[in-house]
Amino acid sequence: MGLVKEPENVDFYVDPRPLTKEELKRISDFIKSDKKRKRRKTTKKNSFA
Repeated sequence: MGLVKEPENVDFYVDPRPLTKEELKRISDFIKSDKKRKRRKTTKKNSFA
């Protein structure tokens, strides 16, 4: 993973606060559902090929 070069006249700010348990759960649930969705797409492609 490399460094991101900031475009001119644009500033990136990072919020250093820790995530709450609810935020961590929502992120985790999203990742799980996204992995399932991607797995279904690849399964459908392979079954028709």
